[in-house]
This record gives sequence, C-alpha cells and structure tokens, in this order.
Amino acid sequence: MSANNKYKYPAKLSISRFFLDSEGVRKNPIPFHRRYFDKLGDSFSIRIGKSKHIILSRDNDVAQYILQKNQKNYHKSKFQSVYLSKYLGKGLLTVDGDFWLKQRRLIQPAFHKQKMNQLVENMEQTIVYELNGLAEESVVDLFPVMSELAFNVVAKSLFQFSIAEEKLTRIKFIIEEVQNFLIKEIRLPHKGWWFSLSGQVKKHLELAKENNSIIQEIIEERITSRNEVNDLLQMLLETRYEDTGEGMSITQLIDEIKILFIAGHETTANALTFTLHLLGNDPVVQQKVLDEILKIKSETDDLVEQLQNMPYTNAVLNESMRLYPPAWITDRQNVEDDNLGQFNIKKGTLIGVSFYELHRNPKYWENPDEFNPERFLGEQRKYAMQYFYPFGAGPRMCIGAGFAIYEMCLAISHIVERFKIVSVEETALFNPLITLKPVGVKVIFSRR
Repeated sequence: MSANNKYKYPAKLSISRFFLDSEGVRKNPIPFHRRYFDKLGDSFSIRIGKSKHIILSRDNDVAQYILQKNQKNYHKSKFQSVYLSKYLGKGLLTVDGDFWLKQRRLIQPAFHKQKMNQLVENMEQTIVYELNGLAEESVVDLFPVMSELAFNVVAKSLFQFSIAEEKLTRIKFIIEEVQNFLIKEIRLPHKGWWFSLSGQVKKHLELAKENNSIIQEIIEERITSRNEVNDLLQMLLETRYEDTGEGMSITQLIDEIKILFIAGHETTANALTFTLHLLGNDPVVQQKVLDEILKIKSETDDLVEQLQNMPYTNAVLNESMRLYPPAWITDRQNVEDDNLGQFNIKKGTLIGVSFYELHRNPKYWENPDEFNPERFLGEQRKYAMQYFYPFGAGPRMCIGAGFAIYEMCLAISHIVERFKIVSVEETALFNPLITLKPVGVKVIFSRR
C-alpha cells in the first residue's frame, strides 16, 4: 500500500467547486458550509495539492475527539498561532503545548468563581453607567452600543476605575484596527505580498507595539503605586508559577491582558446583541425574563445570589448562543497521524469544527433554527449541553466563561427591567469574522 493510500478522509468537495465558490466563501462562508454539509454529510474534506487535506465538520463526535478525548494530539492551527500571535503576542489564545499549560495553570485561579464574585459590583456599576445613555423610543443599532458596554466592563474589571479615558479609547481603537486587518490577511493570503509592500503590515505591527506600550504604562503605574486594588490586574500580578514561585514577566502579562481584552469584549458584545434581538422578537420570552428578574430581586439584595438564581435568563442566553455562537468556528491540526472515527488522517491535517452548524444540526436539535429557551431547562438541559459549545470544550475551554455569563446576565436583567425591547427586523444579519459579528441589528427601547 502506498503512503497516500493508507489515509482515508471524509467525502471530498471537488476543488473546482470550491474555487468557483471561493469569492462567496471569502465574504460569508456559512451559507456555503450549509450547502456542502447537506450534500456531503456531517464532515467533508478538500484536497489541497497531492496529499494535503482540510476537513470541515459539524459532527459532535469529531468535536469531542479533537477538543477533549485526544486533545493532546490536536494543536491550534497556524491561523491562530501565527497570524494572531504576530499582533497579540504569546498569550493563552495563541500558544500550545507545555507553555500553554503552564500559563493556564497560572491564570486559572484569577478566574475562580470566588474571585469573579469580587468583581460583580464594579461590573454592575459600569453596566448601569453605560445604560444611562441608551436612546429611547428611537431605532438603535445594537452592536456598537453593546461593544462599548462590553469593552468598558472588561477594561474596568481589569483596571478598575483608575485609567484615563483616552488610554482606553486608544486601546479599543487599536484592537479594532488590528483585528480588521487580521481578517484581510487570513481571508486574502494571495495578497500578502501587497499588504507587506504597501506598508499595511508595518502600520499594524506599529499599532500593536503602541498598544503594548499603553498597557505596560498601566501595569508599571500599578506596581509603583503599591496600591492593592480589587481588579483582574491585581489578581494577575499576584499569581505565581508553581515551580519557581515567581510571577509573570511584564511582557507576558501584557500579552495575556491583550488576549483578555479581545476575547472578553467582542464575543460578549456579539452574544448580547443577538440575545436582545431575539427577545425583541419574542414578547412572551421577554416577559418571562422580566418576571424572573423581579422575583429574584424581591427575594434578595445580594447581587451574587441574584446571578446564581436566574435559570430562565441563563436558558435564554444559552439558546441565543446556540443559534449565534460568538466563537462560531474553531480549528486544530493533528501532531501525529490519527484515526478520527472511521477516517485515518495524516499528521498536519487542518480540521475545522463549525459550532454554528453543529448547533443547528438536525441530527442533534429538533427544529434547530427555532428560538426555544426551554431546551436549556430541566431534563432537556442535560441533553442539550452535550452538543453545545459556546465557550469551546476541553482543557482549552474559554477561561473567562464565568465572567462572561455574569456580565451578560447583569446586562440583560438591567435592560429588560428598565425597557421593553422591540426588534426592527425579524432576521439578524451577521458577518463571520474571527467571531460572529452582528450587522445592522436594530431595536427600539421603550421605558417600562
């Protein structure tokens, strides 16, 4: 048997079909993915050159295998490790192997539930302040508003309230500029020479360097001040490696903070936008959320207790993230040859798992395109959670999941208690970039 014949891949999408669709796939891959899955099955492959393959899947067994059961053999692809690290440095999101494990073990305690409970009051103050300026009785483009809110919650949770507004504004601007360019680099690799020649790569690397300088200044001010502040920066400064007893270097701390900014604000802004859109189209569900919030507030003034007793609000958020997963796709490459179910794949095979499609796969979900929070209540919840990946899965599951849930429950509870939400359109449009970004999702807020 020849070397090439020993490998077996899922049904192949013809390379000619892929190239015919390439322009459409670049702009929005999701409709094309759906079409390919419906035709070829829950996993399909594309052969690149003589022996290299890419696999795309919406199969839960594949997701479980590469993210959990055999995760040690599956590292992040160069899209994440090379492209992202060029601008974001070497933080939890971009590194692999022993260094990733060392960083994860170091940072994990800062995101323990008890630590998150300490941040809740600051989180609420920021949310209330942001919502005070919400336009009433007029059409509101939701994503920019939710993006501003989520960014400021992360910023104030990281640095409490001591940072100059212009610094935060500049950090936000740089993050958005660099991310938009990063998408171009990933989606238009054939234009890499032009991006380099025209100075665009240099410009964005300089922006990333400026971002590092701003964050370094903030860190050094904190260290010099010797103030003990109740925020994430303080928690990260106090962490120590098990083997040496030392803390992170300033350079490493900067890289981790950049990751927290990016992973912590845009995904949350996406999820809040889609959730409010769905509530605006379903007054019955919206009323149930309001009833739950009023009930729990009548029973306790303790903010943490309130957040821990919102099963229906949580179910609404989960169902929203099922339909519109903020991190809509993930990828891995196998370090060694492997058997992936019935397939035998060569090392270095790029495997993408579309959470968007897995979350809408009729094999796992009844009426998969329907908004139904009941899926995540009672006995149904146990079933649903098996096929649900809003924060990924396995050891690399999002470290800030608890933080995000607290923030989203707080934001939803304050908005629904104060406003009646009506969506302008029935359908939410989106752009699948690094995250699933809402486009032109509009609502009207009316004071209750």
